[in-house]
Formats: sequence, C-alpha cells, structure tokens
Amino acid sequence: MLHFIPAWYRPDTWHENEQKWYIRREHTEFDDTVKQVQLFHRNEVYPYQILLLGYSPNFRHFLHRQGVFHAPYWSCFDAIQEIMRKKAVPLSFHNLKWPAYTEFEYTPFVVTAFLKGEKYAQIEFGEDGNPIEIDMYKGGVICRRNIYDDRGFVSGTLLYKDGQPYYQDYLMENGIWKLRCFQNDGHVEVNPKYPEYRLFYQDYAEKKTFTSLRYDSLEQVIREVLQTYLELTREQDMFCIAMDERHAGLLKEVLKGRKTILSFFGNRYDFESHPLAARMASMADCVITDSQEHSEKIQSKAGDAIWKITDISPYDTRVDFGISQQLELQKILVPVDGIREEDFKLLIVTLAGYLKRNDTARVHLFTRQAEWDKKTRILEQVRIFLKEKGFIAEWGKEEKEEGLSENDIDREGAVQARFIVEQCVDELSVSKCMREQRILVDIRKSPALYLQIMAISVGIPQIVCENTQFVEDHGNGLILQNLCQLPDALAYYLDGLSNWNNAKIHAFEMGKKFSSEVLINKWKEVIDFVG
Repeated sequence: MLHFIPAWYRPDTWHENEQKWYIRREHTEFDDTVKQVQLFHRNEVYPYQILLLGYSPNFRHFLHRQGVFHAPYWSCFDAIQEIMRKKAVPLSFHNLKWPAYTEFEYTPFVVTAFLKGEKYAQIEFGEDGNPIEIDMYKGGVICRRNIYDDRGFVSGTLLYKDGQPYYQDYLMENGIWKLRCFQNDGHVEVNPKYPEYRLFYQDYAEKKTFTSLRYDSLEQVIREVLQTYLELTREQDMFCIAMDERHAGLLKEVLKGRKTILSFFGNRYDFESHPLAARMASMADCVITDSQEHSEKIQSKAGDAIWKITDISPYDTRVDFGISQQLELQKILVPVDGIREEDFKLLIVTLAGYLKRNDTARVHLFTRQAEWDKKTRILEQVRIFLKEKGFIAEWGKEEKEEGLSENDIDREGAVQARFIVEQCVDELSVSKCMREQRILVDIRKSPALYLQIMAISVGIPQIVCENTQFVEDHGNGLILQNLCQLPDALAYYLDGLSNWNNAKIHAFEMGKKFSSEVLINKWKEVIDFVG
C-alpha cells in the first residue's frame, strides 16, 4: 500500500485550514497531494490511503470539494479521540440544546443568539453551509468556542480566560475531553480517566494506552500515536511525504528505515533553505518534484546523495478549446505576483507601447493574492507608471464590476480601461479566466506551473523569458532574450491567425506529454522502483 501524508495545515498549527464561508480564501486548497490522490482514486493506479496527521474535523467536506469523497484515510486525531463515525451527517444548530427564551438573529454572514437581551452565541458556517464553530459569550466577552465535526458532534472546545484563549480540549464523541492543550506553552494533558487511544488498520482494531499523562507539545502526542500505528503497517508499504516544515522533522524520525518518497511542490518547502531536506532526501528511496526545473535545482544542491529524482506534474493537460477567437478583444494574460517594482514598471510601459499599435488588445494583469484591495493597488501603480511615461493614465482606471449603467452607454470620448486585473485564487476561477485569453505572457524567473499547463490545454501561445519544459521556442510559444522583444513577440501572434494557429497545434501536441495516462505511467515507474 502507498500512504500519502499531506501538508494540509494552517500556518504554525496542526489544525485544518477550514474557513468561514464569507472570508475570501487567500490560498488555493490544491497541492501535489490533492492531485496524487485524485489520480490514484479515479484510475485505480495502486492501493493507497491518506495518512492524516492534523486535526481536521471537517475533512469529509474537504474531500468532497476535491472530488475524492470516498478516498480511504486514517486520521491520527480520530485515533486519539476514539472517533468511530465515518459518514458526514447534516447538523442543524436548531437541534442543539439552547436555553429557554433564546432568540436568533439572522444576518447575511452569521446567526447570533440572544438570551435576555444579551449576546449569548455566534454561529459560524463553513463553505458548504455546515456549522463549524459556535462562539459563546458571557457579559459581552467570548468565553468558549465549540468546534463542530462534520459527522455531527462537538469535536473540540476552546476555553477563554479574560477574552484570551486559555486551553483547547479535544473531545470524544460523547463530549468528554481526551486531550487538553494549553495555549501559553503548548503542553498537553491527557484525561487520566480515559488514557487510551484506538487504532484501526484494515480489519484490525486495538486499544493502546498513552505512555504519559503529560506531553510538552501536541507533536509529541502525534509522534507516539503515529509510531504505534506504523507498527501495524506492512514492511513493504510505501510513504509519500508532502514536504512541509510542520511535519518534516517528525517523519524523519518515525519513518526511518521505511520506504519513502518525498514530494516537493512549489515554494512550500524550499530545499536550499532547510538543511533537513537534504538529509531526508539522502535517506529517501525517491524524490518527486512538480517540474523538470525544480528537479534540476534540487539535484544541483544534493549531488549524488539522491538515489532517484523525477518530475511528475501535479497538473494534467486536457484538451479544452478556449473561446478567445470568438471574442472581439484580444486578451493578454500577464501574471504579476512576485515581480519587482522596477521590472513591473518596465513591463507596464512596454505593454502600453504595444497597446498604442493594437486597439483591440487588452492587458489582463493576473494575481492569485486575495487581499481585498489588491486590484486597487495594482491599478494605482499602473496609472502612475503610465502617467510618468506620457501614456493615458485612464487606461489603468478601475471599472465597476457590475458593468455599465444606462448612463455609461455610448458616452462619447470616454476612455476605455486597457489594463484589467484578474484576481483568481482557486483553480476553477483560473480555468474560467484562461479560456478567454488569447496569449499568456509570463516574464518571471519561475513561470506559474498551473498557468503553463492551462495554456497548453486551451491551446494558446506562451511568451516567457526562461526556458521551461512547457514552452518550445517557435513551437507553442516564444522565449525572449529581453523585454524589448515583447512588442514584436505579441505582434507575431496577434497580428494574424497563422502563427497563432501553429502555436495552438504545437500546444496540443505538447499536451500529450502531460496527459493523465503519462502521469500514471510515471507513478507506476516510481512504485516499481521503490517497491
């Protein structure tokens, strides 16, 4: 069996990343493990399960959002809390025990409970409309936060002292606390009346007793339970570790001598910045990265210490004809995250120069950062740069999202915005955006992997400044030597259809290298090598 160990945590905690429904998600949920599980789940590549180390009371909803609701998993905290339930259960806050005469006030975001005119509780909901937290108040100050499991019970409760978090209890299904984690120093106490945890492995079940009633940290508890669980697994089992600072040190110790695969994804765990990465890589049976460039970077740092390293894209290509040819305007998608200010200024000025030559072109500045004022800040910079160089500053004006009103229609002499900001966090919104683009221009040192795969899928040319495995010069795109070549490169594809169509054909041919079938075969090679 292959065990996938994901890195699905909030920063600096062992807790899941579930959000209140009205808070905009700042980071995509998608990562290498999500894709790996999707691939194995939908294609029956090899027997697998998810090995979940973190506290995730809403894990069933997470799996549903990723399209792998029935994926098998083992949860460390389910073992700790002795949770037997597996199925998600709809839970209504109306079914909870409320004091007599409690009144509910419904707002667009939360439901607030009042008792005798005072705020008594505030009910928070997840993205799927399920209650995830209920904050309890006393004298107008928060005193408790109940955390609800999507299987229909209270999974944890955070106690407050003078309005500040004091300790968190991790509860059994009957509401009795099993662990108590204190917020000031992180130490953990085990309920002396219930000092056991329950392990399940396939058809085998066993109860174990904690070796201590006090631990210095939650990590020590997880380490003990995980170590005991691993003793039940088979010697030939393999473990694919999503490299992450939260669990790297722990897994280095508990998986010593086991068959391991390390998975590096984007900037989540930089090989160069973490000395532990090199030591783990030298002990691993295989290292997987998300791109050829990433593999070469790690190989150059690790040298001969790594037995086998290979790149398996976390994204597969699918023929998905875009609609850019049906649109009157030619949309140029330009990712801007991570670009230095002086480079951004040069880029905007260069693009503005091209826009003077092409009235139908529009520049769509692409960002995956979710700050509420991100669009405004980007366009403010654009207007400053345009004005400094004598271009029309209103090309960077901020348009109303709801569109034109009746008074705006057919206004004579109105300057149309020619720089537009596309703010996309999740893969679905990125995919929708990409289908309308005529060309992708990514001048950064590390072009966005998902955008490059999407460009291949929708069959649009790419213009980049760095060699990548996803762009063939004068095939499905152009590789520039410097930014001065950008206007001519845009003209090469946008002044007519011949070069654009040739790039489309090359893109679809290149897409065959990154199809699901190819990714599956790569995984089978890794499994055969490690197993």
